[in-house]
Amino acid sequence: MTYLLLKAIISGVMIAAVSEISKRYPGIGALVASLPLVSVMGMMWLWRDKPDATTMAQHSAATFWYVLPSLPMFLLIPALLKQGLPFWIALGAGCALTVALYALLTWIGPRFGLRL
Repeated sequence: MTYLLLKAIISGVMIAAVSEISKRYPGIGALVASLPLVSVMGMMWLWRDKPDATTMAQHSAATFWYVLPSLPMFLLIPALLKQGLPFWIALGAGCALTVALYALLTWIGPRFGLRL
């Protein structure tokens, strides 16, 4: 239980740090947010819990493929905001697009040999 709490605290501190940095320096906050810190931390926690190279390789490769459908969200949200849509609607549309693209990837991926 202590280990789970430690993971949650460290992960939460990272999110809070990005938020605080972004308030003052939006560009630097975006840079920190774009770093694959969550992925790297997830791999570290996974390795600690199950130090298996095959599992880690599968996890890392799948992470790459799942990042791709999330990228258009970061283009759609600013475009919608520039059009005058409220933040929550733009965010919801970006999330909906990402979910749709994830579904598409999980449906199409195996047809091209991707093991997700």
